[in-house]
This record gives sequence, structure tokens and C-alpha cells, in this order.
Amino acid sequence: MKILRDIPSLLAWRAEAEAAGRGVGFVPTMGYLHAGHLSLVEEARRRVPEGEVLLSIFVNPTQFAAGEDLEIYPRDEAGDLAKAEAAGANVAFCPLDPEIMYRPGPPVWVQVEGLEQRLCGASRPTHFRGVCTVVSKLFNLVRADVNVFGQKDYQQLAIIKRMHAELFFAGEVVGMPIVREADGLAMSSRNAYLSAEERQKALALSGFLRTVEARWAAGERRVAALLADAKTVLSVGEIDYVTLSDAETLEPWADDATVDRPSVLALAVKFAGARLIDNCVLR
Repeated sequence: MKILRDIPSLLAWRAEAEAAGRGVGFVPTMGYLHAGHLSLVEEARRRVPEGEVLLSIFVNPTQFAAGEDLEIYPRDEAGDLAKAEAAGANVAFCPLDPEIMYRPGPPVWVQVEGLEQRLCGASRPTHFRGVCTVVSKLFNLVRADVNVFGQKDYQQLAIIKRMHAELFFAGEVVGMPIVREADGLAMSSRNAYLSAEERQKALALSGFLRTVEARWAAGERRVAALLADAKTVLSVGEIDYVTLSDAETLEPWADDATVDRPSVLALAVKFAGARLIDNCVLR
């Protein structure tokens, strides 16, 4: 696997791929890869079978607020690169210094108004500004034919799709389904923070989503009935939010509403070890 550490090397690689007519698939990550990340690499490889698949590993400081886990975020670059290569990536962009991605001077931000103020954005108001800014930089540098993201952070995927379309970036954005552990817990790098007891309690999140999916499949469309026991079931941790929203706009449904179009049930629950998110789409 080819390892790129700076912008000139990345640009030189991209120019070489373009000159050779090779397609490019791109999977941006913060590292500490699990099977969910690897499913994105495999999809990128499937879409550009004879081309280049680039994985980026960069723990982006601007999407962490003060007091969050930037300094202790799990890292395993050597292990990540081995896993990514086995899944089909042949190039990795791994900047070692944040100044490679953020030049000194007045900051420049990319934001998607409206979408990023809801759900996770309500309690993490600068988070998606950091995500959009770094992803836009990467999109501009890599100019991939296909950019692959996971659906575990549904809000992030919706925001990135909107940003990608509105700023006329190259290629397309593809969202891939959530990958879960055998017991249903959504795979996340932050699961490593959970104690054994918290890990067991966290199963309530996916369990609640399955319950709501079953209610939906049975024909229930009333928001209050769909979410009837949310606070009780999810009291295993501190509920940040549990919200049923329009799948496209992320506009929350009122408690007394009846759902008449595709929607997403998204939730975030805090444990002492980690804040976990999960979701399901109701169509």
C-alpha cells in the first residue's frame, strides 16, 4: 500500500491516476477501523475494480468540542492500514500534523445551515462545521469518482450529500448500511470506551429500533405510539435525543403527528464511557 503524508504527495498521486485513466474510490475515516469501515472500502473497490481506492486516516480536531475525546481517541495506524489493504484499498492518506489540513491564519469554515443544527448538532453545535470543512478539503484534493460513507451517522451522511451537491464536487456520494455486532450493537470506534456493563446496557438502543421497526411494519404511523416507551427503554443511559424526523429534511415530526412519508428514527444516548448514536430508516 502506498502511504501519502502531505498535500503535494496526494496531488501528485491524483494527477498520476488521472493521466492513467484510473477511476478513484475514496473512504474518509478517523481510523481505528472496524468491519463497518471495511465494508465502505469493499464497496469502493467494487465500484472501481481496476482503479484506485484511497483511504484517509485523520483525527480531525475541528469536529471535537472542548472536553471531548480528541486526545484519547483510539488510534492504530499500522493495524488500520493492514485491514484496509486486505479490504481492497491500495493508497492511504495519513497526515501526521493538523497543520497539513489547516493552514495558519483566519479559519475558513464550510457549513450546511438547517441540517446541522438538529439531532447531534443541537448538543454539539460546532461538530458538523468541522466535519464539513475537512471533508470539503478532502473532496477538493481527491476528486474521487465515488465517495463512500456509512449510514450509522445518518445526519452526517445527509449533510455531506447536500454539501457535495451544492458545491459541485466531483463524483458521487454513496451511503452504506450500518454494520452491527452479532448482538445488534452498531459498530463504532468509540465502543472501545464502554465498560462490560455499559456494553450490555447499550444493546437497548438497537433493541428499541427493532421494536419501532416492528410497529411500523404492522402499520403504526402515529409518532406518539411509535415512540411510546422510548424514555423508559433508553433510560439505561442519559438520553441526548430520540427523534423521528423526515428522512430528507431531518425536520422532526411533532409528537401528535401521523407520519406520511419516509422518516428516520435517530437517537443518541450517553454512557460514562461513550456517547453512542444509532438509527433506522422507516420507508
